Amino acid sequence: MNAPQTRATDTFSAVLRRTRLAAIVRGPDADAALRTVLALLDEGVSLVEVSLNTADALGVIRRAVAEARPEAFIGAGTVLTEDDVARAREAGASWIVTPALTESLAASVRAGMPVLAGALTPTEAVAARRAGADAVKLFPASIGGPGYLKALRDPFPDLPFVPVGGVDLTGAEQYLAHGAVAVGVGSPLVGDAVSGGDLDALRARARRFVALCAGAPRQEQA
Repeated sequence: MNAPQTRATDTFSAVLRRTRLAAIVRGPDADAALRTVLALLDEGVSLVEVSLNTADALGVIRRAVAEARPEAFIGAGTVLTEDDVARAREAGASWIVTPALTESLAASVRAGMPVLAGALTPTEAVAARRAGADAVKLFPASIGGPGYLKALRDPFPDLPFVPVGGVDLTGAEQYLAHGAVAVGVGSPLVGDAVSGGDLDALRARARRFVALCAGAPRQEQA
């Protein structure tokens, strides 16, 4: 199945729900990180997060935005503070990812930036959504696995969950089958590319993830 195509007029939420995949780039080599971002975009991954603990993360974001196609969504991850939000926005990030419910969530909402807010417990998930998160980053998802997502979806069927943390191809398929709106994938997708490793292998993995997420059955969400 072909990957869903994005358009310059798409919103973050629309792309998240349609493509069902966000890539996470985090590494010690800024140039390799940039090459990784651009390769992912080339292979149809429309949502790419550059973690702020990547070497020269803001520079990577700035360069990626300049080189990427207009409809790509380059985000900033591991955003903790109000200052992080301001710096990410200035660098050109179009969406924000937090690892927890910190001041960055409110700051992102005030700035009008879409935000994927980290939460683990039911209380945190509900709080994230009520505070204005566009979707809830279930993190670290590996603690409970797909069964935990299924348990959360029973009382909260309308919450848009995006499991992140240890999500490989098999896990992605299971999370999507249990109602995840999308999955966030780091090292199982990116591999050693962020350290200057094999870009051809990265591209092959990206194609597999894009195809799986595009073809996974969908459940109704609000």
